[in-house]
Amino acid sequence: MGHPTAIHEPAWLLRSLGIWVALILAEVLHGMARAAWLVPHVGLHRSNQIGVFSGSAIVLGVAYLGVPWVAARGNRRWLRVGLLWLVLTLAFEAGFGHFVMGQTWQRLAADYDPAQGGMLGLGMLVLALAPWWVARVRGLA
Repeated sequence: MGHPTAIHEPAWLLRSLGIWVALILAEVLHGMARAAWLVPHVGLHRSNQIGVFSGSAIVLGVAYLGVPWVAARGNRRWLRVGLLWLVLTLAFEAGFGHFVMGQTWQRLAADYDPAQGGMLGLGMLVLALAPWWVARVRGLA
């Protein structure tokens, strides 16, 4: 018959995907706003660095609003939600950046390389841990 919570597995996974779609839409709008208003003033590289912090705030805000709806239970599930968001986001970033925006793989990797001033790894860490952390803060873990 299986574990009693196995019945709910698809629901929280599908809800996690729904929140991820909201996250990506918010981050795309965030990137467009930075390109329009921040890049002309501070340049692309500095805008990308600033964007890690403002983007992390967006991630935490969306997670704060969406985590109760996901309704995963237990630390392991919240960490799985974060891992799912991370994998999907990395795939989206790579695919969109390379195939839509025409950026080289080296250019995309530079955003993650601290030696080149890239800070996106920090942002991805926030993204991966956000569901777990928010669930703990809200008393849901």
